Amino acid sequence: MSITVLDTYFAMRRILLAPTADRADLLRSMLEPTRGMYRYYPGEVDLLALHLEGAGFPIDRDEERCLDALETLAAAGAWERMQRAFDDALTVLLDAVPGLEAPDITVLLVLGDPGDEHFMGPCLGLTGFGGISGHIVVTLWPFPENVERLEATSVHELHHNLRFGPGGVVWDPMTVTVGDHIVSEGLADAFARQLYGDELGHTRIGVPHLHDDEVFGKVLTGLDVTGMQNFTPWVHGDPSAERFGLTPVGLPMGAGYAAGNRLVDTYLAATGQTAAQLLHADSSEVIAATLRRG
Repeated sequence: MSITVLDTYFAMRRILLAPTADRADLLRSMLEPTRGMYRYYPGEVDLLALHLEGAGFPIDRDEERCLDALETLAAAGAWERMQRAFDDALTVLLDAVPGLEAPDITVLLVLGDPGDEHFMGPCLGLTGFGGISGHIVVTLWPFPENVERLEATSVHELHHNLRFGPGGVVWDPMTVTVGDHIVSEGLADAFARQLYGDELGHTRIGVPHLHDDEVFGKVLTGLDVTGMQNFTPWVHGDPSAERFGLTPVGLPMGAGYAAGNRLVDTYLAATGQTAAQLLHADSSEVIAATLRRG
């Protein structure tokens, strides 16, 4: 079992310096290792379209901004730091969970789109996807806060990847609930906090609402909502719901992350275990620990 952080620095630099007409094919080539991440998608997958829809860096504008951002990441040792973080975190998880099956994992660090207002604004220049076993993609703009949190972001996604990996929690897109999702975010944050402390370990979009009882109470009313297509307003909040043409439910950005952290903290206190040990914790048990407290 191994984790490989692909060296996308040279690939992205080559793309951004290439003639515009050549960039699409070069970008598709860079993204090819992520194809397995979309194995559950119906029909043929267009990796370039998914990259652009997901706020990945553009190939027809902002070249200088992106090249400067790329050099910022290189100067910060982003790829090397992420590799060390993944390796160290995997050791912790293997020690904490006897018999853990860890697949080989491919990690892609990708620059985000500086012209995407939703990504640069409400998302704070960072999105991560680690829910499909064997693949992790982090899309990032190197704001200082994001560079500082590279390790914490990495291990958050690793927790997802192994939670939903072989022998772990089954994620059925049709029957999974909002509660399942926000607990997984809370556990992943708790693991990042276990390794890097509260200041760096909390996902940034959830921090403003960690102690907001009104937001927490509202999220609790949606815990039983099923179907992944309905999760965005409950987990990420109204700004993301509006961005993707979904119906808002009256929650701020990152509400589900804040609520997930509160639910998980109650469960951690009740069990005396670490987030690493609770990699495969049943979300219903995590939620019940809070509801029992009233």
